[in-house]
Amino acid sequence: MPVRLTFIVLLAARLVAAQQPAATRPSTGEVWQIIPLPQSSLVYARDGSLIGEIGRQWRSSVPVRSLPRYLPQAFIAVEDHRFYQHDGVDLVGIAGAVKDNLLGGRRGASTITQQLVGNLHPDLIDRTDPSPMRKLREQMAAREMERHYNKEQILEGYLNAIAFGHGWFGVEAAARHYFGKSAQHVTLAEAASLAAIPKGPAIYDPAKYPDRNRNRRDAILDLMVTQGFASRAQADAAKAQPVTTVSNGGIASSAPWFVDVVRTQVERAGIPVSQGGYKITTSLDPALQQAAMVALIEGTAAVEARPGYRNPTYANHPKGSTDYLQGMVVAIDPATGDVRALVGGRNYAEGPFNRAVNGVRQPGSSFKPIVYARAIMDSIPANAIVPDTSLEIPVDRGVLYRPRNADGEFLGDITLREAITRSRNPVAVQLWQRLTGDSVIALARRMGIRSYIAPWPSSAIGASALQPLDLVAAFTVFPNLGAAVEPRFVIRVDDSSGRAVFSQGVRVLPPAMSPEVAFIVRDLMRDVVDRGTATAVRRYVPYSTPVAGKTGTTDDNTDVWFIGATTDLVAGVWLGFDRPRPIMAGAAGGTLAAPIFGQMLARSAYGRGAAWAPPGGLVTAELDRASGKLAESSTPTERRYLEYFLPGTEPGALRVDARRLFGWGPIP
Repeated sequence: MPVRLTFIVLLAARLVAAQQPAATRPSTGEVWQIIPLPQSSLVYARDGSLIGEIGRQWRSSVPVRSLPRYLPQAFIAVEDHRFYQHDGVDLVGIAGAVKDNLLGGRRGASTITQQLVGNLHPDLIDRTDPSPMRKLREQMAAREMERHYNKEQILEGYLNAIAFGHGWFGVEAAARHYFGKSAQHVTLAEAASLAAIPKGPAIYDPAKYPDRNRNRRDAILDLMVTQGFASRAQADAAKAQPVTTVSNGGIASSAPWFVDVVRTQVERAGIPVSQGGYKITTSLDPALQQAAMVALIEGTAAVEARPGYRNPTYANHPKGSTDYLQGMVVAIDPATGDVRALVGGRNYAEGPFNRAVNGVRQPGSSFKPIVYARAIMDSIPANAIVPDTSLEIPVDRGVLYRPRNADGEFLGDITLREAITRSRNPVAVQLWQRLTGDSVIALARRMGIRSYIAPWPSSAIGASALQPLDLVAAFTVFPNLGAAVEPRFVIRVDDSSGRAVFSQGVRVLPPAMSPEVAFIVRDLMRDVVDRGTATAVRRYVPYSTPVAGKTGTTDDNTDVWFIGATTDLVAGVWLGFDRPRPIMAGAAGGTLAAPIFGQMLARSAYGRGAAWAPPGGLVTAELDRASGKLAESSTPTERRYLEYFLPGTEPGALRVDARRLFGWGPIP
């Protein structure tokens, strides 16, 4: 097209555009303006590895001068090799494109400046519109942009604007997620690979289609040689390198539910992280997060593969539905409250609902350690005998509550230790009645549980729905010997200048119980794992690793739980359906949830500490497990065990009368 004719047509288009009603004018400013682009905030794990970004678009804009020269040159070579010669519109390129189109070929002639106009103002310049008028408006805007900005500014805007697929925008985000490094550190080969993507992010994705990307990369390297941006030796060396991307898009471990919690907490603190530019350091352990996620995925799939499972499975559920077996895992460092792992479901893309934080579920028998802790506090020793028997308790308007055991049996007189080890429901209910529900509820509050707990006997065996995160955090009381810690997700937030704008310290709650009580209850839960309802944990974790915990199963097998503790970790697992219904006949926390905990722990570096040591002041005695009485010379070895007592609650034969002590004369 002759230059004079082009000018006349562009002028006419400008006049048409100027006559548009004010109501249709864009809100992004003038079409030629380089406007600020949405940025993202980066979320890091405790070890400094990237675990996510927060923002409408994942982008971190960078100055073009911070990049190696060959990176922008690769884009110029393939997208606009006369970039430094034209005024925003490449008339030579247009002529070539017209010729190719007339001969049956197809080639575009949009310059980098034109592309930038379209990327910055898609509401004004729809680059999917093939009409001549769109081209004219775009060309006018490009020329106007070139009059207001220099080439470096335009090139910088372009490199920070373009899309690279997966919701990643700009060369910095693309380099980070494809190659695991900043754009300023990419190699010549990686720069050409990045330049290959924008033509078709779904086609030239180096992670999905490395061969396609490599072919286009190599062609770009040849163009760089032709245009004087690289020597033949440099290009050949770059061609010899394979297209190698980082796994998981440069994310250390998938933790979308965790990142959602981080975003919510930081925004509630008044920090606009969604506007971008912040660095958020969190408590997450990527290795444990990965172990938790894999354990949940494999564990739920194993449940669905069990004989007799009749519910929808993840493999065969309708697309977009979450009506299949769900689960959650949350793991906390008991010393600090740092949340080391959080998996809120099986598939975030299908259902981002966070079952660990936003869900409320009945905990079943996993609530019982709180009842037993209150009993020990009330000077009821672990060897006290309580009948596991049929009960009828009036609750309201003549209604009788009849707690039953999962196996449908009653064992008669039984010690507290055996009762929690074998999860006998009537024993917990009798303790609730004896201690009063209000005292148990008050203890739960001191342990950090905020959900409403109904003052009914059924709450003793977990009938009141609780937030899973709260319940798991409450169990930090036991490894901490008395004081729970609040869960912590965010450690520090820095702004773009590196200045700390938010930090969160460790928050330890006032002691809920004495160290001696916490130790005794933890020792009771150790028996649950070693020889009780949670022995499935020991299929994955050796007996040399101290583990305490409690299983939970609700009525009709709708929820199953296991909450366990090691010397350095407290973690909970829940399985169930979003709309509660039976999982399957015989479902139990010990057979479905406990193995997931065991698998996670086995894949991690946690639980390797020394055995738990009792605090000073406890009285110990060797007892007969069958009777709960002091062991005698005739007691078989397999029935002997060491029991712990608060002073004054030990068997009478072990007590010393202080009045008699002085009758024995002075202590030598």
